Amino acid sequence: MVVGKKLAKESLLPSVLEDDDAETESERAQLGGIGSRPPSRPRKAFSRGSVDRQTVTRSGSGRHSSPEGEVSVRSERKEDEEEEEEGSGVGDGDSQERGKECVITASDEDYDTDLELGDVKEAYDPTGQTRYREACRMFNVVPVSYFLKHMGNTELTMMHHGLGPQGTKALAVSLVTNTSLLKLNLRDNCMEGTGGAAMAEMLKENCYITEVDLGENRLGECGAQTLSSMLQENTTLVSLSMSGNELADRAAQHLAQTLTSNTKLETLDLSHNTIGDAAGQVLGHAIAENTGLKSLSLAWNCIRGKGAVALAKGLGANIFLRTLDLSYNGLGKDGAVALGEALKDNNTLEDLNISNNRIPPEGAIRFTMGLKVNKTIKKLNMGRNPIQTAGCYGVLKAIQGNAESAMECLDFSDITVNQDFEDLYVALKDIFPNIRVKHGGRIDTFRKPKA
Repeated sequence: MVVGKKLAKESLLPSVLEDDDAETESERAQLGGIGSRPPSRPRKAFSRGSVDRQTVTRSGSGRHSSPEGEVSVRSERKEDEEEEEEGSGVGDGDSQERGKECVITASDEDYDTDLELGDVKEAYDPTGQTRYREACRMFNVVPVSYFLKHMGNTELTMMHHGLGPQGTKALAVSLVTNTSLLKLNLRDNCMEGTGGAAMAEMLKENCYITEVDLGENRLGECGAQTLSSMLQENTTLVSLSMSGNELADRAAQHLAQTLTSNTKLETLDLSHNTIGDAAGQVLGHAIAENTGLKSLSLAWNCIRGKGAVALAKGLGANIFLRTLDLSYNGLGKDGAVALGEALKDNNTLEDLNISNNRIPPEGAIRFTMGLKVNKTIKKLNMGRNPIQTAGCYGVLKAIQGNAESAMECLDFSDITVNQDFEDLYVALKDIFPNIRVKHGGRIDTFRKPKA
């Protein structure tokens, strides 16, 4: 009966035999000739002949669980594996390749393929360096390293860099989208009218730059016209310098038309140009109509005669201008008289420079008529005019007679004065203790004292 039970056990499924290992061990001991089965050699997970790391015996094989039988089973399994590989026509190399293809690692999952490169987008460049390099290639110019290093600053000074028209164009392209720069100084870069037009187009788009210096760039009428057009659209620029740009009457006429409509520009420098009488007349009308300018420089021009008179009349009607520089022109007697009349009406001007204007003593005395009633002028420069001691004395006398005068500084550089002037100055300081006077010295300084 025991032998029959054993045979029945061998015909069962392998998994059942494995589950009843404990029971077969005791039965084998009862048979007397068979010892207990030693523990099976551990096998790798998912290897042939094992399920869930448990040894599986083939049903109906008639193999016995003895040490010798276990060795023969392993050899037979190896032969079966080789037969299966030969039957499938797959060699060792192919099986290794098949095994490699089944392995998935974390590095494979993170690997970026070429197909993903098309989705990569370039980061936005707020400074405009990328656009500047591309523009330099387009206009065939060498990029300025100083500009690349400092284009992210709030203030950029690039005087005397020799940009030229093409280099200015490349610079303007990159500044269209620049959001950090507030003050720009490009004085003396030979940009000419073409470069000036490029800067004008840039300033139409850029809404961050507030101060620009384009002095000494030979802009001419073309540059002045494009910049005038820009001022009609730009609402952020408060300071513009166009000094030394060969601007004549026609260029000034373009600017004059703009000044009647622009209310944002506060400082305008048109010095060191060739603006003459005709431009003085249109500029006078523009000054009268303008409601934004606080500082205007027309120094070192050719304004005289009727142009000077028209300019002075415009000043009388202006109610915003604080500083006016008319030095190194040709106002003469008529211009000085017209300015005196303007000071009677103007109640905002604080700083007036009319030095080196060929004003004679009579013109200076007529000019003082306005100082007798003016209440806002704090600084007056009349130096290097042939007004002599009489003209200087007349100015002091007019201020002495104006109790509401705001005068703080008088400049009579290179004009000699006499003792009478010095005595009046001492008396004036008793009324206005803070007033300061500069002159070219006393006439009798080197005279020998009387014996």
